[in-house]
Amino acid sequence: MSTQYTATGRRKTAVARVRLTAGTGKVTINRREIDAYLMRDTLVRTVRQPLELLEQTDRFDVQVNVRGGGLAGQAGAIRHGVTRALIQADEAFRTPLKRAGYVTRDPRAVERKKAGQPGARKKFQFSKR
Repeated sequence: MSTQYTATGRRKTAVARVRLTAGTGKVTINRREIDAYLMRDTLVRTVRQPLELLEQTDRFDVQVNVRGGGLAGQAGAIRHGVTRALIQADEAFRTPLKRAGYVTRDPRAVERKKAGQPGARKKFQFSKR
């Protein structure tokens, strides 16, 4: 059995479980091809960023199970998971990935709705009389 690296990536409410194996650069998300699943060029590029940065695109096959959130959040979660798996593969990858900002989990998420307001920040209309 060939060596494989597993990692979890998160973004907003999306959680991606990533498995990296030696291969030819094939990316599969929820048993579908990357282009068929993400459908937007920008999201496909987001997922491939860590591999392209390290010039490892044709060295690893990426298999992903992702759930929660929307497509953009899922793409960010997959990128985070791929980054963590690459660091497992070779610790020397950490420095360029960290410099590019892929190692840090993006902490931004939807702020909760507050009581006495229609949303997190918005207030009900005020009338003096």
